[in-house]
Amino acid sequence: MREYLLTLCITAAVTYLLTGPVRKFAIVAGAMPEIRARDVHREPTPRLGGIAMFFGLCAGLLVADHLTNLNEVFANSNEPRALLSGAALIWLIGVLDDKFEIDALIKLGGQMIAAGVMVVQGLTILWLPIPGVGLVALTQWQGTLLTVALVVITINAVNFVDGLDGLAAGMVCIASAAFFLYAYRIWYSYGIEAAAPATLFAAILMGMCLGFLPHNMHPARIFMGDSGSMLIGLVLAAGAISITGQIDPDVMNLFSGSERNTVHQTVPVFIPLLLPLTIIAIPAADLVLAIVRRTWRGQSPFAADRGHLHHRLLEVGHSHSRAVLIMYFWSALIAFGALAYSVNSGAMWSVLAVAALSAVGLVLLLLPRFTPRAPRWAEHLVPPRYRRRRAAAKSAVDGVPVTHETAVTDGPDEAREHLAPVVAGVSGVNGATAIGARSRLLDRREAESSR
Repeated sequence: MREYLLTLCITAAVTYLLTGPVRKFAIVAGAMPEIRARDVHREPTPRLGGIAMFFGLCAGLLVADHLTNLNEVFANSNEPRALLSGAALIWLIGVLDDKFEIDALIKLGGQMIAAGVMVVQGLTILWLPIPGVGLVALTQWQGTLLTVALVVITINAVNFVDGLDGLAAGMVCIASAAFFLYAYRIWYSYGIEAAAPATLFAAILMGMCLGFLPHNMHPARIFMGDSGSMLIGLVLAAGAISITGQIDPDVMNLFSGSERNTVHQTVPVFIPLLLPLTIIAIPAADLVLAIVRRTWRGQSPFAADRGHLHHRLLEVGHSHSRAVLIMYFWSALIAFGALAYSVNSGAMWSVLAVAALSAVGLVLLLLPRFTPRAPRWAEHLVPPRYRRRRAAAKSAVDGVPVTHETAVTDGPDEAREHLAPVVAGVSGVNGATAIGARSRLLDRREAESSR
């Protein structure tokens, strides 16, 4: 565990330290595309953050190769080299796209080639556990097609969710943390050395995301771009392929006892295929809703709009940071819920915990829609911002318009409530609700003083 944590810290440190120089390079290189209609940010922001993430990946693999225990991963398996080869190819395609905006079909072809490079070097799915059937060996073509499909789907899912500052990196970090715990449990508890490469990939992926997040949190100073989103998507898929297609479930002694016990015991075998889907769950739901919405309006399913889930959260009234945290919450709930179920699939507490947390998540989603109303007798016990209905009624009865002087007598919080509210949503991100009200108050003071 110490060597895995050391590798994680080295990867995070290299990624963090290189992101600053990469940002300056991206500005000089002109990798700052114009703001599109569907973008949330309001200022041109440099891309190419994937450059720092790729060198963090290389540093993590280099350090792991020189550690006593992790060196055996490189000696006994060719999977780290396969990952590095595929990552270098997909990273190069992403850098070109961040700079020159290459065609989508070319990117798709590059993703398939990168997956094929990993398959050629041995990182492929050899067998597949199927419920009710058992372990099914795949032919070379079947394994190749399934591997390529999993890589392409995961890459595009991560790329699709990259719509808010820090969203993709945070969600992938959460999914990789759950995946690391699962893979480490297989490697340590069952003593299966074949799970070591997947554990290493998950640790490095966490380091890449954690090192980049401080630069990418709202307001972001740099975007990872396709060079980063496709890269971390490929690493996530590589870990799933490694632990699913290379580990023989017979070694875990799962297929023994009654049929019911076998079904419960083989649950951990399917989790590697499900954990990458935790990062796909939210983007897939967004994709389906987008297709239905655009088709219902008579538009093309590929037409860009501002109706994605993160746009909806902003329009509901959530700030940029809160919208990201809510999507973090749902990603963690799905990922660690699946992990808890793999540890003990028969425990009712895990199901109840997931249900309770889902209810909490729904409340958080609808929180801006709730308008608190304090009783008249309790208004002196609550903050002034919850007394606006009484203040508005008082001004309406007295027939006195709410001015700066009358607002100030009620206190600074009530003064801000009397001012025209800022519309929450895309135009109100980055704390604009509070900043906008204070700025209008200052403008009024300056106007009155000038008279």
